[in-house]
Amino acid sequence: MDLSKENLKNTGFWESINVALPEYDIDKVKENTKASPAWLHVGGGNIFRAFIARINQRLLNQGLTDTGIIVCGTMDYENFERVYKPFDNLTIICDLKSDGNTGYEIIGNITEAIAANYDIKENIERLNEIAANPSLQIISFTITEKGYALRDADGNLFGSARSDMENGPSHPVTCMGFIAALLYQRYKAGKYPLALVSMDNCSHNGDKLKSSVLEIICAWKESGFVDEGFISYVNDPSLIAFPWTMIDKITPRPSDDILNKLTELGISNLKSVKTTNGVFAAPFVNAEVPEYLVIEDLFPNGRPALEKGGAILTDRDTVDKCERMKVTACLNPLHTSLAIFGCLLGFTKISDEMMDDDLRTLVTKMGYNECLPVVCNPKILDPEAFLKEVLEDRFPNPFLPDTPQRIATDTSQKLPIRFGITLKSYLNDHPEKLPELKLIPLVIAGWLRYLLAVDDSGNAFELSSDPLADFFRNELKAQGITYGMTESVSGRLSGILSNETVFGTDINKTGLTPVIESYLDALLAGPGAVRNVLHEAVAN
Repeated sequence: MDLSKENLKNTGFWESINVALPEYDIDKVKENTKASPAWLHVGGGNIFRAFIARINQRLLNQGLTDTGIIVCGTMDYENFERVYKPFDNLTIICDLKSDGNTGYEIIGNITEAIAANYDIKENIERLNEIAANPSLQIISFTITEKGYALRDADGNLFGSARSDMENGPSHPVTCMGFIAALLYQRYKAGKYPLALVSMDNCSHNGDKLKSSVLEIICAWKESGFVDEGFISYVNDPSLIAFPWTMIDKITPRPSDDILNKLTELGISNLKSVKTTNGVFAAPFVNAEVPEYLVIEDLFPNGRPALEKGGAILTDRDTVDKCERMKVTACLNPLHTSLAIFGCLLGFTKISDEMMDDDLRTLVTKMGYNECLPVVCNPKILDPEAFLKEVLEDRFPNPFLPDTPQRIATDTSQKLPIRFGITLKSYLNDHPEKLPELKLIPLVIAGWLRYLLAVDDSGNAFELSSDPLADFFRNELKAQGITYGMTESVSGRLSGILSNETVFGTDINKTGLTPVIESYLDALLAGPGAVRNVLHEAVAN
């Protein structure tokens, strides 16, 4: 049985293999959404389909809304052509439970999947039509941290961002330029209100989104492309809001094991693809069951009953505390630590790393002893219970095919949030405690060692994609820092560690630079050095 809208009519087949189906009329929802779109999402990856689209589907199932979600993307257009359209925009969600059981549900509420490609006129015309519709309430985002970036590590504009600023709203190439252009369409249509909701793992993600969009808009104003009124419109929170959010659900790349399971169940047309940009995608998503989405309740054009679909609506301060708890302490820095050392030590599954005494001790001690002490309790989620679930249930889940190589992607974009915020907290509020930090400096040294692309056996390996990997590799090379070097790196890292864009703070000011240099010295010694340093560090 192929995965298609027509074949969903064969309810007996899907029931026989315990696949939950949409409980609404897909065609009617599509018709309603076409006429009165309420929700546009940018970024059609795994977490969108496994969590965000599912929130909307839960509301549809309960009769609490009658419109679905339109998804678009400014890159990886192949995803829409190869993963969405051939399957009528359907997705099978595979809930991978820690007891080995799997739950299946078909998501049917994605009514359109549009590549935001300005070379395809009809696509842009449709997106402009959506943006100009008074019914639109939400544009949400899962584009990763780098999707908001207009500048490199030195603060220089990327060429694509400069192009957008110089050429105006007619043909933007960056995601932020695209959003600015959509907002301009909405402004011209009637200055209608809207919420732009970043759902990426960025500290104060709403502000990051707003800052980047406004930087482009202000450049357009200087060049005469837009008027002052447009800037005022985007700056008015009663019209255009940028709420903060915290999102959490682990959604690894598609697993061949899950693909084989689905095929054995009798679903015959599924396949995984790798796009030319290196993105892995499939018409199914394998994901863990735990999920959290905390949203600042700031929607000037109204909103669906998101709290009935699994989200938590609250105030900005509480979102901030939840986000800091998760992104800077109780999950993301631990994930990044496992990614770095997992790649160096040859692991290919996060769950296998949690069976390694040294790695499990690394993230456990870091979480409880170095990260948790500077977390402010958000009350609606308990930090210690959250951390316990991560360490004892989520990371060790052997049925979740997550890899350190996936988590290592874009590490340079993650460090300022996942470690920089914690270091700033110590620097500003508990400077006397900085000398006690041992494992955070170890991970930073480990990342520099990772960038040399030589594993702990002395073999070359492929670095995960990262826009600043070459920049830092060249910085290390310029300092003469190489695998197997015998002379000390002392005094050679101060320039690298002063980069606040990447580390979130000037690490030299924390007094931890000598500690990081000492760790890196030991990590460079030769085969087995990473294991030895890790073992000794977590044993103390």
